[in-house]
Amino acid sequence: MEELLKTTAGDLTQLKYAVDTFYFLMCGALVMWMAAGFAMLEAGLVRAKNTTEILTKNVALYAIACTMYLLCGYFIMYSSDAGGVMPNFGALIGDENAVDAVLAGGDDAPYYSARSDFFFQVVFVATAMSIVSGAVAERMKLWAFLTFAVVMTGFIYPVSGYWTWGGGFLSEAGFSDFAGSGIVHMAGAAAALAGVLVLGARKGKYGKDGSINAIPGANLPLATLGTFILWMGWFGFNGGSELKLSDVGEANAVAQVFVNTNAAAAGGVIAALITARLLFKKADLTMALNGALAGLVAITADPLSPTALASTLVGAVGGTLVVFAIISLDKLRIDDPVGAISVHGVVGIWGLLAVPLANTDATFGAQLLGIVSIFGWVFCASMVVWVILKAVMGIRISEEEEYEGADLAECGMEAYPEFKVGN
Repeated sequence: MEELLKTTAGDLTQLKYAVDTFYFLMCGALVMWMAAGFAMLEAGLVRAKNTTEILTKNVALYAIACTMYLLCGYFIMYSSDAGGVMPNFGALIGDENAVDAVLAGGDDAPYYSARSDFFFQVVFVATAMSIVSGAVAERMKLWAFLTFAVVMTGFIYPVSGYWTWGGGFLSEAGFSDFAGSGIVHMAGAAAALAGVLVLGARKGKYGKDGSINAIPGANLPLATLGTFILWMGWFGFNGGSELKLSDVGEANAVAQVFVNTNAAAAGGVIAALITARLLFKKADLTMALNGALAGLVAITADPLSPTALASTLVGAVGGTLVVFAIISLDKLRIDDPVGAISVHGVVGIWGLLAVPLANTDATFGAQLLGIVSIFGWVFCASMVVWVILKAVMGIRISEEEEYEGADLAECGMEAYPEFKVGN
């Protein structure tokens, strides 16, 4: 009987291992699909003449992120001493050494494959880098951007990731960020802000008389599709961050995360739409789309602790904030074609500060420490890289190339070629 019970326990452990590994991988696949969402959103919000170039950036940055995180980023983020500031350096993922422990069963057995953890983490890195893409759109050199992506995904992001999810000093200080409002989204916005400041605004965006000229996107149906793809992918983003599914408590937690994530996005849309109506007397679609993303970013810091109604309110505050943030950045002459800095940066900060409102284990002091540390590190490190790239290879296309469009200048092809008649 004792042997039978031991066998049954081992089989149950293996089953739970398989279920949690599969859940982790499927959530990672949903997050990977967010790359398509970013590509469609950004392609819809830029002018037609810059569409091919921004699509190229989105495909290439994903590949670069996956490769750099494999070579060194994952090791930097997760193979260092607890409570530290400086991470260790190494290469590749390491051995899959959990087999014997899983077969033996027991409470100390790992509950998912190390390879599934790597896959889930690598798609987060690509998400952070995608945020930068939209903010610097329509005037940055493609190869300068891709060079920055190498440094961002291989070193800058993994260092602050080690401070938090890797067990570094912010983790020890009690900083709480469930799925990455700060670690992923605010970090991406900080890198984007540094790039925009070095790069400058698009030609014609701001007049010498202080006027702000709107530059409409080419394809709002595509931008809307991208938003819905991101909304769907976010269930993997937040749901996968629960890390397991295979018992009643965890299954209920995952369900709560899904419900709260959806509720916050809905709250963000409604609040942004109402705010835009009050300010502009019109229903502004782009503000509604950014409101959805703002609600998702806001709840990402803690999609488990609040009730569904509270999550709706957290998202609504984010949706309101993003409208005012976009307007304010324009007044400061910080040109962000897709509103990425406002959505992921300003609202990312709100999401982190909202955590202690529902989670009594979190403190405002620890949250502020995390905000200052992550934003300060990523912004300063990115600024150094952008300045070096500007001096060495240049980061901005010429004024003539900007007028003709980055598609022809950087890629030699158009996304929407005109139909031509003739021999």
